[in-house]
Amino acid sequence: MAERTQLWLFHAKRARITEFAGYQMPLWYEGIISEHMAVREAVGVFDVSHMGRLLVEGPGAEGLLDITTTNDVIGLEPGRSQYSLMCNQDGGIVDDVVVLRLAEERFLLVVNAANRAKDLAWLRGHAKGLGGQVSIADLTGQVAMIAVQGPRALDVLTAVSKAERPLRSLRWHEFTEGQVAGVSALIARMGYTGEDGFELYIWGATPGEPERALRAWEAILEAGRELGIKPCGLGARDTLRLEAGYCLYGPDINEQTTPVEARLDFAVKIEKGQFIGREAIRRQMLKGPRRLRACLKLLERGVPRQGYKVLDEAGREVGHITSGTFSPLLRRGIAMAYLPPELARPGLEVLVDLRGHRRARAEVVEPPFYDTSKYGRRRRAS
Repeated sequence: MAERTQLWLFHAKRARITEFAGYQMPLWYEGIISEHMAVREAVGVFDVSHMGRLLVEGPGAEGLLDITTTNDVIGLEPGRSQYSLMCNQDGGIVDDVVVLRLAEERFLLVVNAANRAKDLAWLRGHAKGLGGQVSIADLTGQVAMIAVQGPRALDVLTAVSKAERPLRSLRWHEFTEGQVAGVSALIARMGYTGEDGFELYIWGATPGEPERALRAWEAILEAGRELGIKPCGLGARDTLRLEAGYCLYGPDINEQTTPVEARLDFAVKIEKGQFIGREAIRRQMLKGPRRLRACLKLLERGVPRQGYKVLDEAGREVGHITSGTFSPLLRRGIAMAYLPPELARPGLEVLVDLRGHRRARAEVVEPPFYDTSKYGRRRRAS
């Protein structure tokens, strides 16, 4: 039976529900397009409590994460987080994660919902040789997780929170302890939409005792009411992340995909020394991959969907769509696909086979898909 998050009582009354990664989650409330545009132009709030939250602590915690993740954990300071990858010996991506350093010997990992059990077993398996110097606990059911995203996210959270550090002073991937509507929370400046925003970790909120999470959620909605805040479901979360050029584990990256192929090697620190998958990744960096993830913008009418074939100008199949959607902002189809490196260069054109009915021209573009002077967290102040 599918699980329910700490905010189920709100969703059950207002949202179209879907099952995702073993959870009953809101797909949309008002509609995907309006929720999407609220985040791009003002602010939206998401329940992301289905994501896994793993606490790794003890004298061996840093060493365990240094060997099991690709980024530089040793250089990560308390109060900061980093995007990272866990890879197998062949360089395939076991999961993409966020690592938050709470203290010298205490870390919080945010993992993909569908991978929670796999990641927990992976970490515990590699911790066996550390002689009890590290403990790993699954906090997913004890900590609610809320994302407030959009150019007005800071205004909304400032109105309902008190924190050890001013929220405005937080840089991207920094966090602080505080309170939201009087509820204890960790407040982190990060997100999965391309916009400025924050992710909140509400301590002591369980599906059985959800009051703390509901209080924070309702306060955020009330504080953002005049700014046009909307509760947002998984539908808008997916269209937003795709416009930003972010990968989704499963369709876009998996254990048959390497960080080099996925263009995620910015999160791989080869120079830090040994970690699982290092040699395979290093070899591919030197030799070059046989395929690369590319972002495609359709130049003609049509919506590319997962599994659609990508063809070269001669009509030969050269790849397939891993994620595709109609972009509410661009008002056209956008997608990701893995292509031969010579075809994955921005400015080149390919064809997308729309279920055999017709072929639509598509241009390879650099992510994100939108104009970064007008949208996204680095937009120019108006």
